[in-house]
Amino acid sequence: MTILKRLWWPLTLLGVIWMVQVVNLITGYALNRWFGLLPRSFSGLDGILFMPLLHGSVAHAAANSVPLAVLGSLMATTAHRVALASSAMIVGIGGLGVWFFGNTAIHIGASGLIFGWFGFLLARGLLEKRPIPLLIAVGVAVVYGTMLWGLLPGQPGVSWEAHLFGTIAGVAAAHQTRSVTPRR
Repeated sequence: MTILKRLWWPLTLLGVIWMVQVVNLITGYALNRWFGLLPRSFSGLDGILFMPLLHGSVAHAAANSVPLAVLGSLMATTAHRVALASSAMIVGIGGLGVWFFGNTAIHIGASGLIFGWFGFLLARGLLEKRPIPLLIAVGVAVVYGTMLWGLLPGQPGVSWEAHLFGTIAGVAAAHQTRSVTPRR
């Protein structure tokens, strides 16, 4: 399978995020109120699925675009057999964590998924102990290691809960899918 064929879904996701951003901008960010994740509210349950597509501003979507493209590409190219299933686990488990334990606010943004991919790639390298995943884990830790500060509360308007539960879900996904990944 060529690299371009593997990259179709992270590039499509990025395109969808920007299409949603345009609609959101035109509607005065009404989509965030309608489809954002609102903890412990049945009307906010759909936010588990839609939260990664929604952003609070063009700057917010732009800030998430580069790590989304980089980490999504790493997922698609180095963990292609389990990337989509792992991403679905990250969105589902991470979103449920925010829904159950998040503060009462509308949670939006792809950072929970980004942190999930970060956790997945780090955990996969440590769990599988194979050269390529281990090298990817070291590279991700060096380039994105400061993301760990995002797991702590303190920055107003930032869903540290999405970061925390996304990372936990990413580690769980790496653990759950490790036997599916072929060993050399």
